[in-house]
Amino acid sequence: MTAAVTATPAPVRRAAARAVLLTEARLFAREPAALFWVVLFPSILLTILGLIPSFREPSDDFAGLSVIDLYVPVVVLLATIMAGLQAMPPILTGYRERGILRRMHTTPVRPSALLASQLVLHGAAVLIASVLAVAIGRIAFGVALPEQFAGYVLALVLTTAAALALGATVCAVSPNQKIATAVGSAVFFPSMFTAGVWVPVQAMPDTLANVVGFTPFGAAAQALDEAAAGGWPAWGDLTVTGVWAVVLTAAAVRWFRWE
Repeated sequence: MTAAVTATPAPVRRAAARAVLLTEARLFAREPAALFWVVLFPSILLTILGLIPSFREPSDDFAGLSVIDLYVPVVVLLATIMAGLQAMPPILTGYRERGILRRMHTTPVRPSALLASQLVLHGAAVLIASVLAVAIGRIAFGVALPEQFAGYVLALVLTTAAALALGATVCAVSPNQKIATAVGSAVFFPSMFTAGVWVPVQAMPDTLANVVGFTPFGAAAQALDEAAAGGWPAWGDLTVTGVWAVVLTAAAVRWFRWE
């Protein structure tokens, strides 16, 4: 049976992978909770913060920026964290727990096609959430659009890759759906802190900000903020985020079990 699957022509495998992507897209669209937390919740949080008058006032402590200016990149990061740690792990571990991944080994569809589909769909959800947050910040609260657009996109891509790789690693070390949810939640709250959800990285004491800068979301927060202000993100921040993405991807590949 394994030899038959290995000998499956490449066009058949590609067609099967497309079918998996379309099926997973339909299933994902029927998950209102996941869509809410990944796509809508970050912008709702931004809107609530923006309705606080003092948060819209420029501050000398933030180089003339307002709190809401700082929180647009933060809620973008929150969308990546939600996708990587809250939405994706229960889905993949649930498939493994129910034996779906094991049964895929006997078909032309590779389990890796299912994993790739999940990465694509959650990455697309993060993109939609990011565009929505930036648009609300601009239209509702007058937050300037990212001045260094290419740098902003690069930082967002690296951050999304790191977040989804972290989620895949949670899946890899979690034998079932309940444990994946617990592990994901345990990693979720420190990730939100380093991303600046409670206190923007720019408002942290210098020592703490330097430590946070070595985490994937702390470095990403600084990269996105610098790109939003018009400068090219520091290569150190991009490197930290990229290295985390590579290391976590390697860990997920090394430890992930299909059954």
